[in-house]
Amino acid sequence: MVEAPVFTPVNLITGFLGSGKTTLLQRLLHDPALADTAVLINEFGEVGLDHHLLERIDDTMVLLQSGCLCCTIRGELSQAIKDLQSKRERGLIPAFRRLVVESTGLADPFPILSTIQADPVLKHHFRLGNVITTVDAVNGAVQLDRQPESVKQIAVADRLVLTKTDLASASTVEALMTRLRRLNPAAPLWRAAEDTLDAEALISHDLFAAGSKSAAARRRFAAEVSAEPHAHHAHDRSRHGDSIHTFSLVFDRPLDWTMFGIWLTMLLNRHGTAVLRVKGILNVEGAATPVAVHGVQHLVHPPIHMAAWPDADRRSRLVFIVDGLEHAAIERSLAAFLAPASQLTIRTPTATLAT
Repeated sequence: MVEAPVFTPVNLITGFLGSGKTTLLQRLLHDPALADTAVLINEFGEVGLDHHLLERIDDTMVLLQSGCLCCTIRGELSQAIKDLQSKRERGLIPAFRRLVVESTGLADPFPILSTIQADPVLKHHFRLGNVITTVDAVNGAVQLDRQPESVKQIAVADRLVLTKTDLASASTVEALMTRLRRLNPAAPLWRAAEDTLDAEALISHDLFAAGSKSAAARRRFAAEVSAEPHAHHAHDRSRHGDSIHTFSLVFDRPLDWTMFGIWLTMLLNRHGTAVLRVKGILNVEGAATPVAVHGVQHLVHPPIHMAAWPDADRRSRLVFIVDGLEHAAIERSLAAFLAPASQLTIRTPTATLAT
């Protein structure tokens, strides 16, 4: 029987939208060293997909959905971890020796770290593990220029994982690595396409090292820890800032894969700068199992044929995170491209449809 540690480490996997957090987490969870690990996933929007894409659904996996990981989520995060602790103590779930939190790509990482450090109950059972930040080699430079969350995610990291280096030019990768070194010179850096990524490499020596961070990062972390824990402000769970918002489309009928692929390629070619991420699980005509699709700005990743449907819901589900694009225009173009309206039903979910 697995015995719970005195202080359970909480490791954070962060990184901007589309940088490969879920792929990295899936890779790590296949490592026997993390067999006794609980997972908590935060997603931005109404329909959660990442826990399905991990193809591991059990009682030690928890999905949180919120507009952002800031003060609004502190109570939800704290309660979710306390619930896991209570169930572990009562033997209601498999014992776990580590908790991994995968944050939404739009999250400022400091509030989640301060929740573990400052919550009067959590700090008696949990401790901060290290922070692993994924960085997209193709889009990382643009994200650093435009998205302040990306800078914070890199600055707070204990480990940096540069993804998609096989899709970017050598000069682009080298320039981005130079920027990463300036932002966080202390964090070891792995290239996901070339280096071995396992639990020993990324999570060993997993104490959160606040002292190794930049002066600005240390000040921010200290301010978050001392902040009023119950201070809240209102958020739209589907909107982040003035222009970034998320929406979801659910399709009742199987989709034509060829036509969908052409449409997605055309969408990202024309509006890629504004499409921060599109991710989905599709019921494709003629396929017995779902197909996972993922696009980030102008890049469409190869589709992944999943081993099985994650649950009884066989509908296709697409989640968009966009900057300035209206979902009605995307919905109309997709409906017109795929089939006559009489043959295709598209539903725009409400919060009650969250999975």
